[in-house]
Amino acid sequence: MNNNLISSEEHSNAVLPHNLGNFENIFHPDNYDHYRNAINTTTDLVQEFLYRNKKPFSGIEAKEMKEKVRQIDLDQKLSNYDELLAEVDDIYVKHATAFHLPQYVAHLNCPVVIPALAGEILVSAINSSQDTYDQSAGGTFMERKLIDWTAKQIGYDVNSDGVFTAGGSQSNLMGLVMMRDCFSQKRYNHNIKMDGLSPEASRFRIFVSDKSHFSNLKNASIMGLGEKSIIKVPTDDRFRMDISLLKKYIKREEQLGNIPIGIVATAGTTDFGNVDPLEDIADVAEQYNIWMHVDAAYGCALLLSEKYRDLLNGIERADSVTIDYHKSFFQPISSSAFIVKNKKELLILKHHADYLNPKEMDEEEIPAQINKSITQSTRRFDALKLWFTLRMMGKEQLAEYTDTVIDLTKDTASMISEDPDFELLSDSDLSVLVFRYIRSDIEDTNALNQFIKMKLFYSGEILVASTKVNGNFYLKFTLLNPITTTEDIHQILTTIKRHGKDFNTEK
Repeated sequence: MNNNLISSEEHSNAVLPHNLGNFENIFHPDNYDHYRNAINTTTDLVQEFLYRNKKPFSGIEAKEMKEKVRQIDLDQKLSNYDELLAEVDDIYVKHATAFHLPQYVAHLNCPVVIPALAGEILVSAINSSQDTYDQSAGGTFMERKLIDWTAKQIGYDVNSDGVFTAGGSQSNLMGLVMMRDCFSQKRYNHNIKMDGLSPEASRFRIFVSDKSHFSNLKNASIMGLGEKSIIKVPTDDRFRMDISLLKKYIKREEQLGNIPIGIVATAGTTDFGNVDPLEDIADVAEQYNIWMHVDAAYGCALLLSEKYRDLLNGIERADSVTIDYHKSFFQPISSSAFIVKNKKELLILKHHADYLNPKEMDEEEIPAQINKSITQSTRRFDALKLWFTLRMMGKEQLAEYTDTVIDLTKDTASMISEDPDFELLSDSDLSVLVFRYIRSDIEDTNALNQFIKMKLFYSGEILVASTKVNGNFYLKFTLLNPITTTEDIHQILTTIKRHGKDFNTEK
């Protein structure tokens, strides 16, 4: 143990006695034993969750869960932590989705690494806020160090900067806001932050692939541009943005009198795990002198991999990048970041508040991360979890996990494509596979696969995702667990077949 850490005896001697009375639940030196007991008791429930759960979901129906929660009287307090944890176990833990099990192959939820969980203890207990230095001190520079480290992985130089965010959707919003505001400032000398949208803004157009994240549409609406400003470019046979069509769509919008202001490239689509051609998109953005944002919320794991890093070639040419550590760096939710190539561009987001970051404050002497944040003032020190992870595991072990998952996906794709009972829609750059079970005697393949999906869900034995492509229903694997083996996948596929064969008798 670190010699600087105080011993139990020293702790007892250091604590001054207080008559806390009804304040026994306040986090305070005199209440450390209460805190430790609460944490240890809760940890026992975590152990229950890990060892008791043999399948990823209990299968409980929403109406039953709703009734369980409805019966709880929040105005009637419980007597002790045993009662509390028994209640929480009954309505939450027993039915919580177990992302750590290999039978969970549904959404973009990764298993988490233990160093990050250790970091969570300090994050919640100390409860720093990352908006200003006087609320976070060392946390400010630790976050900045991790931003600089991430920017270096992207390929940016010392002129880059960024900030941790609540998630990919928020980071994408920041990318679109900067795209809009920087374009307006440079092209029309119009400051949207101060003066609102200009008349030209109604004609602003942003180009995304038709497989990009839905947050682009929501964010455009929030920004006052409307969903009409998002132009969806069709994809190629591997569901990546079609560059020839991108060029045509930009020209078409110009001919209609509209104004291209930027392109959003996706590095890891939610449905297919594929990466748009970043170099080609960068060429187009450069040709039109417009902003390029890369949504790498999913594909950011490739930054760590020597084996697959080339899939992100061109990302270093983007003006901004979305990173989700809680998708691909095996971090607990939430842990994300927004990175910009040119730190000066972030000034467009800066606002002053006399009680936080007054104008006269010397930012070099007293830095304030709130200057870089678009929607958050009070903000958790989520960067600490990533700090714990890198310092205990290193980049190489995270990269090994990523490579293992991608290799597993390739093996799984071969298993599916070689099996006549399945139809694989596309290969994946990352770890998503879209496919369906087929039977020659069943014409309605959509109903067949919907039946399989619901059977799996309510049995809780296996959780898979689903999507629609061209109106047809498909099953979807999202493989993010490096512990999952090809044998696990074989068992999952066998179970899917079993339910598929029961379709006639139980539909």
